[in-house]
Amino acid sequence: MRLNNILCVVCSAGGHLTEAILATDSLLYPRYFITYKLPHIEYSMKFREVYYITNPHTYIYKYPVNFFQSLRLYLKMRPKFILSTGSGMAIATCIIGKLFGSKIIYIETGARITTPSSTGRLMYHIADLFIIQWESLLRFYPKAVYGGLLF
Repeated sequence: MRLNNILCVVCSAGGHLTEAILATDSLLYPRYFITYKLPHIEYSMKFREVYYITNPHTYIYKYPVNFFQSLRLYLKMRPKFILSTGSGMAIATCIIGKLFGSKIIYIETGARITTPSSTGRLMYHIADLFIIQWESLLRFYPKAVYGGLLF
């Protein structure tokens, strides 16, 4: 299997997506985004390559749908790197990527100052690079890299 020299940025809409854009906009690297569809997201992402998948957060039966959508996109794009700022809708893409040899970069959301997120607790174990925005989280993520606030 040959991975393309491309970055997949996968995260939920809203603040997670804003953080992901801030973390990647200065990169001179081909990339595409995976998120879920909201009217304002479609407008703000119109000049970026973006794919929409199901957000499984509200109903457990949506996780298999999210998984198969993520697998289809992964097999189509074969990214070398996957970057995520959360939330749970990104887990399937990251696990699939890990199984197929992509490098996983996870940035714990800046909204988490004193306690880890559920997605962060899981991603800490599979990420090749785990970045936190608050030093106070080092007690939960001792191998994490403190990167400071994105905004």
